[in-house]
Amino acid sequence: MFTTIDVQLNETILLGKIICLSLLCMLSLESIVFSLMIRPIKRTFLNDQPSLHDLRLSYKQTHRLPILSVYRIFGPHLFGFSIPAMAMSYIYINNEMLPFPLYYVGIAFGASVLIAGMHAIIEFFLATKAIQPILVYIRDQSQNLYDVDFSHQSHIYISIQKKVLYSAIFIGIFPLLLFSLATHFRFTEASIPLLTEYWSWAVIVLVVSILFAFYGAYLLFHNIAEPIQTLEDAMQQIQQGNLVYQKDVYSDEFSKLISGYNQMVSGLKRRDKINKQLLDSLFTTLALALDARDPYTAGHSVRVAKYSVLIGEQAQLDMETLDLLRKSALLHDIGKIGIRDDILLKDGRLTDEEFNEIKTHPVIGATILSQVQPKVEMDALIPGVKYHHERYDGLGYPEGLLGEDIPLFGRIMAVADAFDAMTSDRPYRKGMPIQKALAIIEEGKGSQWDPKYAQLFISYMRQNEQLASDQLKKSV
Repeated sequence: MFTTIDVQLNETILLGKIICLSLLCMLSLESIVFSLMIRPIKRTFLNDQPSLHDLRLSYKQTHRLPILSVYRIFGPHLFGFSIPAMAMSYIYINNEMLPFPLYYVGIAFGASVLIAGMHAIIEFFLATKAIQPILVYIRDQSQNLYDVDFSHQSHIYISIQKKVLYSAIFIGIFPLLLFSLATHFRFTEASIPLLTEYWSWAVIVLVVSILFAFYGAYLLFHNIAEPIQTLEDAMQQIQQGNLVYQKDVYSDEFSKLISGYNQMVSGLKRRDKINKQLLDSLFTTLALALDARDPYTAGHSVRVAKYSVLIGEQAQLDMETLDLLRKSALLHDIGKIGIRDDILLKDGRLTDEEFNEIKTHPVIGATILSQVQPKVEMDALIPGVKYHHERYDGLGYPEGLLGEDIPLFGRIMAVADAFDAMTSDRPYRKGMPIQKALAIIEEGKGSQWDPKYAQLFISYMRQNEQLASDQLKKSV
């Protein structure tokens, strides 16, 4: 803009003095503001043992530095320079020491705002890059000193939409406006009588350019935001336990991100499959190991699990519930490891005292499972283990629960456990035929067993008697 104005040497020196004095004012004011901005961060770096509060405050302040830099540019930086410059220019123009129209001061301020906008954009992105090692250091300090990871918390101080919008507008409009102002000065200095006509079409060009900048920024934002939102939704699905692949419909760097995400999902699925197999094997092994104490009850827990799942399928329980039911049934007698062998393996009839000890195994089993970690995974299995000997009429044990007060798994497993006990051989008796066992269960509906689940089991077994008989022989 200076190159378009005819300035004498003494006027150039005077303008240089204005700029130098304004720069001093700006740097003094900006240094104060910048010191206040970095004070929480500085305190963390100067302290060998910063508190968790100081670390959290400095971590948050570091994240805010890019947007604070924008405020600093439009605050002390812009006005710390412009106000002194405008004031001194106004004085010199009024004293005829500078031969410029007074409205040049206003135009110069407008140009300063434009330059400050571009400066702020550049400062923002440079600051965003510069703060990264600081954030890593603070996060490492919080982990090492207090075992707290700040990176698990999301921090959004300025949206992508605003970054794209403001950047596109300033980048698109900045050169046009400066060129328009410079041309205005050239026409004014050359006394070319075209200013009115010039601004009539210049304004149209500027308006159209602004509209294109807005629309371009809108398209660019949505082009970037859509795949980001897709990945964000996908990550929320993963947090809820839903491992879902995403369709790759992109032709830019986001294609790599989607591909990486899908590879991550594949890895998680493989890991979950292996973990599930290991866990299932563990439950089955525990059940078989427990049954191995008594050769006459070998396979009992596995069969009870099969019968329980069969009843659950007839009741149309969902797959997740059926899986939990099967695991609970596999471990339903785990408490018997706390029963003495001379009682558990006794051939003859148990005394009342011995039977009372046997009756403690559901509580022992629930206590054992309550100690297994992670606790949240075991909590769903405990009700079936603890209450599979409760009776529907309230005469069971360990708590004498009545009717539907008995947990679902307990009511289902009670039917399955009783049926297998009746149809399996024991040292003191031969296993009874399937139809006789079913008749006993039918007679005990509503008293010993839940009538709904007992009837579902009876109906299935009678409709599939031959299949049930073959499965029983195979299990035994």
